[in-house]
Amino acid sequence: MRLFHFVLALTTALGLAGCNRGGPNADAKAASAASAAPALLVAPEDVITLRPAAVSAGPLITGTIQPDRRADLRAEVSAIVLAVLKENGQAVKRGDLLVRLDDTSIRDSLVSAQETERVAGQAHDQAERQLQRLTTLRASGMASAQQMEDAEIRRNNTQSDMSAAKARVVQARQQLARTEARAPFDGIVSDRKVSAGDTAQIGKELLKVIDPRSLRFEGLVSSDAIQSVRAGQAVSFRVNGYGAQDFTGRIRLVSPTANPTTRQVEVLVDIAGEAPARLAGLYAEGRVEASSTTALVIPASALVREGDKAWAWRIAGNAIQKVALTVGERDPRRGDYVVLTGLADGDRLLRHPNGTLKDGQAVQPTASAVAASTASAASAAVR
Repeated sequence: MRLFHFVLALTTALGLAGCNRGGPNADAKAASAASAAPALLVAPEDVITLRPAAVSAGPLITGTIQPDRRADLRAEVSAIVLAVLKENGQAVKRGDLLVRLDDTSIRDSLVSAQETERVAGQAHDQAERQLQRLTTLRASGMASAQQMEDAEIRRNNTQSDMSAAKARVVQARQQLARTEARAPFDGIVSDRKVSAGDTAQIGKELLKVIDPRSLRFEGLVSSDAIQSVRAGQAVSFRVNGYGAQDFTGRIRLVSPTANPTTRQVEVLVDIAGEAPARLAGLYAEGRVEASSTTALVIPASALVREGDKAWAWRIAGNAIQKVALTVGERDPRRGDYVVLTGLADGDRLLRHPNGTLKDGQAVQPTASAVAASTASAASAAVR
């Protein structure tokens, strides 16, 4: 019996000792581990300082960048393509010859029409002279009224024939001009559709010319959010292929009808400033700034998330602290999160924290960080 009580007392003592190791001593062990960890070298580019920023709210807009001035040059006559004088990406001036079609048959038609016009003109002149002679004879009583009437009819018929011949000449010249496709404005060739030797039927697309200085954002907005969209609102967006570069613009026009299939509404956005010429045709995504507020935001790179929990590593003095956060919505334009609780304006955070950091671990600035701090202090003293 005494042996049983001894074993029980020993088991209880060991259990209490285990509890003590997980209780007050845990913080001490964590602090010991943090102090035992090597100092974290921090450069200026590894640290971000939190500042309030404008956070926009509004419906999402997606679409493509398209030129406001664009022309699809199509064949107006059926002919063989003789030459294409410009390639994709080449600059053109208004009136420059771009595509030449075979004009052999049209030139023959023009020559025939010109000859018909010449013959009709001669016939008209002869009929006019005959009428004048009969008019003189009629005045002296040597020509009948019927002869006068017949001469007038011949003169009028030849005049009609001459007018018709002139119209055919004009039409042939117009057809001849249509064998040359010329640039309608200053711009660049964006899409060449034919090559020398192709047969161009009437309506066949030859090439496209765009004005890269007149780009616009042709976007689509969900009809569920269209009530908050109106002309004149600011739009911020990014373009695929241009990374994190931000573009801005203002809504010019909101379509009065929605697409019956997608239930989206087209919105035309004028791009602010001079946009790069190579934006045309690229996909873009952004947000209509229906409303804007100022809030403290944290970059996604400085935020550590695990399930529903979020935290950041704040630099306090010569050590880092693991700070629990409550974050709000993410700004789709920049990818930053709104900080609701846990941080304040001016807090310094690690930009790219890793999984080996310890709470309370010492921080040691690098030589570049010390130099930057000294220069900043000197600048402040001069001021």
